[in-house]
Amino acid sequence: MSLATTFTMSLPDWLVAETDDLPETLPTLEDRMALVNRLADRNWREGNGGPFAAIVVDEATGALVSVGVNVVLSTGVTSGHAEVMALGLAQAALGRWDLGAGAELSLVVNWRPCVQCYGATMWSGIRHLVIAGSGPELEELSGFDEGPMVADWAAQFAARGIRVTEDILRDEALEVYRAYGASDAVVYNARGES
Repeated sequence: MSLATTFTMSLPDWLVAETDDLPETLPTLEDRMALVNRLADRNWREGNGGPFAAIVVDEATGALVSVGVNVVLSTGVTSGHAEVMALGLAQAALGRWDLGAGAELSLVVNWRPCVQCYGATMWSGIRHLVIAGSGPELEELSGFDEGPMVADWAAQFAARGIRVTEDILRDEALEVYRAYGASDAVVYNARGES
């Protein structure tokens, strides 16, 4: 057996086909989260992965820098979460690993990041995290295991210069999770638990 030396994660075909039709600017937090919720709902229905989406936006102008959706099922790579995709694609588009250099960028996600994406967000250099919510409802409605998050997660972001804004279109995000949980979609947790 030869050792693997590379792997690739790409946005799903349905989203690639839609990128030209996405708005160039999203002026308000509600505009941004509405797009995230729409992409998250479509993503699980297309079978790419969980009901998760994220975008990176220029804070000052509202310019859309990147989009990401969960691609775990379509790639077979467990790190293919929406935040990882959006952050990585923003880094590729801007040509820099530190998203805190230059314009102030925000990451908009349809729930508090899981334990993996918490670290990815923290190390990305992003300056503002916008989330739909942060309570236990995501796990209760969807069946996903989000991992052992530290109790002072928002304070840890703040200590590193990352502002957190919560409860943007929370009810709409919960509707996406509710629909997912009521479906027969695959819930993939470590060790094959679902």
